[in-house]
Formats: sequence, C-alpha cells, structure tokens
Amino acid sequence: MKRFSLLTLVATLLLAAVLAAVLAGCGGNQGSSGNGSGSAGTNGSTGADSASKKASYQKASPQKAQQMMAESTDFIILDVRTESEYLEKHLIGATLLPVDEVASRAPGELPDKDQLIFVYCRSGGRSASAAQTLVGLGYTNVYDLGGINSWPYETTSG
Repeated sequence: MKRFSLLTLVATLLLAAVLAAVLAGCGGNQGSSGNGSGSAGTNGSTGADSASKKASYQKASPQKAQQMMAESTDFIILDVRTESEYLEKHLIGATLLPVDEVASRAPGELPDKDQLIFVYCRSGGRSASAAQTLVGLGYTNVYDLGGINSWPYETTSG
C-alpha cells in the first residue's frame, strides 16, 4: 500500500512539473520590455557549436517593436500561426510562415541570417518555439513579439 502511495505521489509531482512547464511556455512573456532573453548571441562567434549553446532570441514589447520598425526599413514580420488565423487578422506587412514549417522553409525564404526578424503568434507559445528554431538555424537578429492578442496597434485581415 505504501509503495502505491509513493508511486502516485511521484507521478503526480512529475505531472504537475510538466504541466507548469507547458503553461509557462504557452503564455510567453508578454510583459517583457525586450531585455528578457539576451542578445542573438552570435556576435563575435563563428562556431556553430558555440552559437547553438549561447544563441537566443530577444523578447520585444509591442512598443519596443514599433520603435524598432520605425527606425529600420529592413525587417521581416513573421506570423507563425495557421493560414486561417492569418486571414482572420494579422500585423500589417506580416508574412505567414506556420510554426511547423519554419525549420524547412526558413532557409530558402529567409536567406539573410542577420536580418531583423520579428516573430508573433496568437498568445506567445508558438512564436517562442519558432524564434528558438530560427536561432537554431543560425539567425542572429530574432525578436519574439509574443501574441497578436496583446498587439495594441493596427492590424489587417485577408
């Protein structure tokens, strides 16, 4: 009987830890000011091994992203949601690249690995995953905007 109780306790704790990790990833860090994850991590680094260990993307608040977009003309906005979500509402100028296609399509469609790339989804989970995939592919200037649900500026549909 005690063995069953210990096993149940361990299984419950493990399940709770996994659930907490999943929920933390899905919510994103939408309140971030853009300083959260550090830089792209490849400045001064040439080895793929060191880039994959230290490379990361940055979080950018809608305000910070708007400021960066106003200061640059050379950037890409990636919507990593589904096509139907994109057609319903998306950021002006966004390109659709569903999260499950990022690894296979990004190298061909995004040839400049140093280009400024903004990534967003609905609430932040898929954009974080896509941003991490891009960094893993060697992209160095990736910003996760989180979700369109918290984007206070103009959007479009179609």
